[in-house]
Amino acid sequence: MEIGSVFGGDSLKAADLQGHEPIVVIASVEMKKFDNGNKLVLSFQGKKKTLVVNKTNAGRIAYAHGTNTDNWIGKEIQLYTDLVDFQGKPVEAIRVRPAPKRQAPVQRQPDPIEEMIGPDEAPF
Repeated sequence: MEIGSVFGGDSLKAADLQGHEPIVVIASVEMKKFDNGNKLVLSFQGKKKTLVVNKTNAGRIAYAHGTNTDNWIGKEIQLYTDLVDFQGKPVEAIRVRPAPKRQAPVQRQPDPIEEMIGPDEAPF
């Protein structure tokens, strides 16, 4: 049995990403009170676990989507892990960045040689 299945909870941990860098769509943003103060908690479309957002990640999302969290709903971000210092030791943490821009499919331009001699007769 994996201890993560016992102590996992509802919040994402770096180990949950298993080396993947998923692009997720923000479904909701809530403010929740924790022992060390208020934090933002994001939920994502089609995902069970939430992400407790620290100041660094909040700033990164705000950079991409503005400082009003209401405007984050429906926006894409990419999750990834990075090494950060925690109490003087390197640990993996979840970081966010703007989702890469999706490129429109490239439409193949006709080859002028193919047009002149046909596709099966092209010399290269």
